Amino acid sequence: MADFHFQGTSALALDAKGRLTVPSRHREVLVSLAEGCLTLTKHPEGCLMVFPRPVWEAFRAKVEALPMSAAGWKRIFLGSAMDVEIDSGSRVLISPELRSAAGLERDVHLIGMGNHLELWDAARHAAAEAAVLQQPMPEALQDFTF
Repeated sequence: MADFHFQGTSALALDAKGRLTVPSRHREVLVSLAEGCLTLTKHPEGCLMVFPRPVWEAFRAKVEALPMSAAGWKRIFLGSAMDVEIDSGSRVLISPELRSAAGLERDVHLIGMGNHLELWDAARHAAAEAAVLQQPMPEALQDFTF
């Protein structure tokens, strides 16, 4: 798999049919890495995870290997996963079920998270980010050099 990293936030809008236009800065990587094939699934924090198909396959293998005690999480990740393709208009259709699960209406943020992307409702993302900033710095970052 090619060396790539998604980063940054794109403020976007879903169209009336629930389609998202993939920003050009991500589109080229997604087409070359995954031939435009993506998998979307629920994230525990209330957004959607957007995986290039090869990255999804590795994530799915980890989820499938979880013990029975994590069956509920397996159901959330695998049971809500939907395969989509970038269409000729550079758009992906977000299913009504996934839009509802993540509270996606119109204004959304597509956020690069390294090997995958997150899709957030813009207002929900702003609230989640504000909540994070109100928390003390996690121990893992306390010795981090900026």
